[in-house]
Amino acid sequence: MPPSLPSATEDQDAESVARLRARHTKRRRMMRRWGNMAVFLTVAAALIGAVLLIAQTVEAERHEREQVQKTNRILLQLRNISRAALNAETGQRGYVITLDRRYLGAYTLSRDTYRSEINKLRDLIGDNITVKQAELVDRIETLSDAKFAEMDETVKLMDHRDIFGAQKLILSDEGLETMGLLSQSIRDLEAIEQQILAQATAQSTRAEQRVMPLLAGLLVLLTVALVLGYLLVGRAARAEAEAAQAARLAEARDRADLLARELNHRVKNLFAVILAIVRMSAKDAPEAKPVVDRIAERIHALLSAHEVTQGKAQGATTDLQNLIQTAVKPYLSSDRIVNLDGNPVALTARQVTPLGLVLHELTTNAVKYGCWAIGGELTVRWEVESDQVTIIWAEDGARAVTSDTPAERTPDAAPTREGFGTLLMTSAARQLRGSINRDLSPEGMRVTIEFPHEGAPGEG
Repeated sequence: MPPSLPSATEDQDAESVARLRARHTKRRRMMRRWGNMAVFLTVAAALIGAVLLIAQTVEAERHEREQVQKTNRILLQLRNISRAALNAETGQRGYVITLDRRYLGAYTLSRDTYRSEINKLRDLIGDNITVKQAELVDRIETLSDAKFAEMDETVKLMDHRDIFGAQKLILSDEGLETMGLLSQSIRDLEAIEQQILAQATAQSTRAEQRVMPLLAGLLVLLTVALVLGYLLVGRAARAEAEAAQAARLAEARDRADLLARELNHRVKNLFAVILAIVRMSAKDAPEAKPVVDRIAERIHALLSAHEVTQGKAQGATTDLQNLIQTAVKPYLSSDRIVNLDGNPVALTARQVTPLGLVLHELTTNAVKYGCWAIGGELTVRWEVESDQVTIIWAEDGARAVTSDTPAERTPDAAPTREGFGTLLMTSAARQLRGSINRDLSPEGMRVTIEFPHEGAPGEG
């Protein structure tokens, strides 16, 4: 019996299935494309927000610095006016008491310069003078004129040998009251300037406090982008695996690895862009350099930790203490404290990568399960003896739990399998040609790392 040929209906069904599969594949590709676009648009928006906020912070710092300089000059000018009145009064009374005209030198100098000092005060306050400031400056000028007029009258009486009249004028309440009002007006204007400076300082502080939360949010967005990127790559690999073709499956895996490396490269580029933006924002504002440097140091610490986990820190850190600080610095806070104790120890580039991975694993374990998760204290000590480096990682009060074991495991119960952390430490110990031992107890965890001291390149 001859084989039957496919009917027209069967051909149409196969064609419909093929079209449905093609549309489904196209839809999935579009969803991945829009997902990537949404992630990178979110990161771009966060970067723009960071630039704007950093620019506001730099501007607030610049305004505060200018206000400090302006306030200092105004306060100095007010002291000059007050000193001129006091010096003139001292010279006048010295002349009345001694009849020695040499005392009139300070009086004459102050009388000839006090008006110019008041004019300088007006210029320093500038066009932004408030109604209250204008009233106080006018009052200072009026009271100064009245005080110097009273002193001029006294000197004239003395010149005419009317000592009694001069003394009577000095002892009257008019001069004392005028001097008191002048001093009070100067103090009132000083208080206003101090208040303006306090407002500028508060505004600068608020702007600086807004920067760090934004950078923290940006870091969260970068982390989310990294996770979503890996999820998208994994989804693409699974979709290709359904095709049941070995060659295409190999291509999908190659593309997944390439995308993963590219994503890691882009994440580091984003960190580099943030550092560049922060530094460029303060390029024309030297007064904001301390604030910007602090922000740049924190961002650079995050970048260093990322490079250590990726095995890219070779050559960047050759000192043991610097390597430990690089691993723990991103997690330090007021509640997470680390005590470091040891002499400088130089590491070769070959030792930096495996040891950096071990330190990163121990640090994250302390944050999630160890001493830092329950408010305990971390102490790291190291020493070199007989060309052997010994590092002791001690967590006081840490629970006897690691990332390899369930939370309910007790110190006496052995783990049923080796986890990633254990495999990593075993591999690192082989690369270091040493050993890594962990001791878990109710009081805490103690990790001892030993390996040969090879020293830095060129070290004798």
